[in-house]
Parts: sequence; structure tokens; C-alpha cells
Amino acid sequence: MQNFWNKMKLIWTDAVLRKKILFVFFILIVFRLLAAIPIPGIDTVALNQFLNNNQFFGVLNIFSGGGLSNLSIIMLGVGPYITSSIIMQLLTIMIPALKKLYHEEGEIGRKKFTQYSRMITIPLAAIQGFSLLAILQNQHILGDLNMFSRITNIIVVIAGSILLMWIGELVSEFGIGNGVSLIIFAGIVSAIPTHVSQMLFTFDVSQIPLYILFVVLGIAVIAGVVIVTEAERPIPVTYAKQIRGSKVYGGGSTYLPLRVNQAGVIPIIFALSILLFPQMIGTFLSTSSNAIVGKISHALLSFSQTTWLYSVMYFILVFLFTYFYTAVTFDPDALSTNLQKNGAFIPGIRPGASTSAYISKVLNRITMMGATFLGIIAVLPLIMRAATGITAIALGGTALLIVVSVVLDLIKKVDAQISMREY
Repeated sequence: MQNFWNKMKLIWTDAVLRKKILFVFFILIVFRLLAAIPIPGIDTVALNQFLNNNQFFGVLNIFSGGGLSNLSIIMLGVGPYITSSIIMQLLTIMIPALKKLYHEEGEIGRKKFTQYSRMITIPLAAIQGFSLLAILQNQHILGDLNMFSRITNIIVVIAGSILLMWIGELVSEFGIGNGVSLIIFAGIVSAIPTHVSQMLFTFDVSQIPLYILFVVLGIAVIAGVVIVTEAERPIPVTYAKQIRGSKVYGGGSTYLPLRVNQAGVIPIIFALSILLFPQMIGTFLSTSSNAIVGKISHALLSFSQTTWLYSVMYFILVFLFTYFYTAVTFDPDALSTNLQKNGAFIPGIRPGASTSAYISKVLNRITMMGATFLGIIAVLPLIMRAATGITAIALGGTALLIVVSVVLDLIKKVDAQISMREY
């Protein structure tokens, strides 16, 4: 406890670190104010009923920072920018020029890569904004808009998404921590008071043991997320000695850290997007008067989070996407080549293909543990909901991982700033 207060004192007395943290707080306040500015022509009562009865838009509302709950100008959140970043990372597999740009051309190449992601964000925001507004208008949440009003609303939500992207980059540059992650974090945390008030409103004395069990299990899950997020598998690496003239260089030993949760939260986002897509189509078709289309819509909407099939599919997709995304972002061949170029080797393993095969073997083993962990975290809220009947669960699997990951990353960066000040 004493160490905590000492750190807080150091943070407040360090002018540079204090300015960065205050800048982050200021940006988050601006973000919450933007989330309270609605687009025109909304039926608030119909919107609240629709969000309460639709799991798909309930999830979107959390990750838009609550902006979807009142159809604010930032109702899309940073979703289009995250989607464009994922698309660009996947394209590095199919386009060698992009892979070279991102991995081999240093800081300039990564800046160009980021610029391409920004450019893709605009059409993605247009598509998502148009689709979302069309669905909400079919549900009679938006009034009868003319063509000019529709185009105006689409432009407004695109501008809001681009504004959030810019704000996130400002936080990364002038604040502390990852700006986009902090915006998502603020959106998730902002939903907690609403969920807590719902639980207090439906409080039942006879369910106190269930509430206690839920709190204990929540603490255990958070501890597990911290442990697995920080867990690493070290691979020892030795640098060969080099003789230059009369001097000997190198010869040191270190280790190569392989994270157990190499893919982070991306597999859950991928799986959630695929599983929620049928519900989006079903919602879009629900207003049709055609009997066949109505049956299709009912079948799609019945595939919800309350079914066991949904939970099983969710776990399998998260497991598979963890392996897929790890294979996309981690290249054992490139790592083996870099080690060989720098005169490094793994003791007992020959350089080149043998080193690559060994790293792949270790990576596959720890990825299995990480994939299983992510799958369990993803479906645990669904299991808890089915077992306890508590529907107002503030943090689901994805939200919990994001919150814990952002807090850990922020603590590390603050500690790094404090260490630099001490030196």
C-alpha cells in the first residue's frame, strides 16, 4: 500500500507524466460528451425497448461507448478503424509488398501502413453507418427521413467515427497508453453503472448466495485473466562470440519470450462478429410481410446467446481463430532468420529450419492453452447466465479481457515513465 501511494506521489510531482494523464482524462471527458449528442429524428422510447430486446445491438452499444443507446454522433465508435486495422493485417499474408512494408521498412513503413488503415476506415464507416441507420429506420426508431436527411445522418456518423480515430491517435501520441484501447475501455466502464442499477432494481434476498458466488467467481476470473495475459514461455537464446581485431564481442545469453495469449482479444471479436451476423440479418428481415422471409428471420433470431448451440459454436470459433490469428501475426521462419543473422542460436537446436520448427512446436503448445483459456472466458458469462438466471452481467468475456489488458498496459507504461524519471 505504501508503494502505491509513493507511486501516486511520483506521478503527481512529475510535470510531464501529470500532463499526459490529465490530457487522457480531458480526452475521455470529451469522448463522453460526444456520446451524449444524438442525431436528429429519434424515438427514444422505441430505441430503449429495441436495445433491451436485441442482444446484437446491446453488444454494439457497449463497444460504441454507450453512443448507440441514444444514437449519438459517435454511434459507430472506433469499430470501423479496428476493422480496417484487422483487414490490413490479414492482407499482409496475401500481399508480400504489404508484409515487407510493415515488417521490414521500419517506422516509415509502419506509418504508411497506418495511413492505409485510415483510408479504409472511411468506406467501412459509410457501409456500417448506412446499414445501421437502415435497420433502425425499419424498426421505426428513426422517423420517415427524406434523402437529404439520410445522407446528412450518414455523413455525421462517418465524421464521428473519423473524429474518434483522430482522438485515439492524439491520446497515443500526447497522452499515455493506447488511445483506441482507452476509448473502448471508457465505453465498457461507462456501461457498468447501468448494469449495477439494474441488478439493484431486481435485487432478491433469496439470491444472496448466488450474488456472493458471482462476486467470488468474478474475482477469480480477473485473477486468471491477469495471470494468463502476463504468462510467457521463455526460450533461451545464446549469442555467439565474435572476434574483431584483438577484441571479443558478444557471447551473452538471453531468452525469447513467447506469450501464452499471443492473439489477445482479437479471436473473440472475430468469433462474436460471425455469430452476431445472423442476428443482424434476422433483424433486418423482421419487418418483412412475406411469410417465408418471416420464418427465415425467426430462425435467424432464435440463434441467440440463450442456446447451447450458440455457446458451443462460440467456443469452437474462438479456439480456431486464436490459432489463425497467431499464425498471421507470428512468423517463426522470420524469427529464425533474424536470430541467425544476428549470430544467435537456441542451445541444442541447429540454426535455420530446425530453429523454426522448434519455435513452431513450442508456439503450438502454448497457443492451445491460450486458445482454451480464451474460449472459456468467452462462454463463461453465458454459462453463468444459464446457471444463475442473472441477466444483467456488466462485463462479458470480451469486455473483461479488454478492461484487464488496458489496465495492465497502462500500469506498465506509467511504471516505465516513473523508472525513467528515477534514472
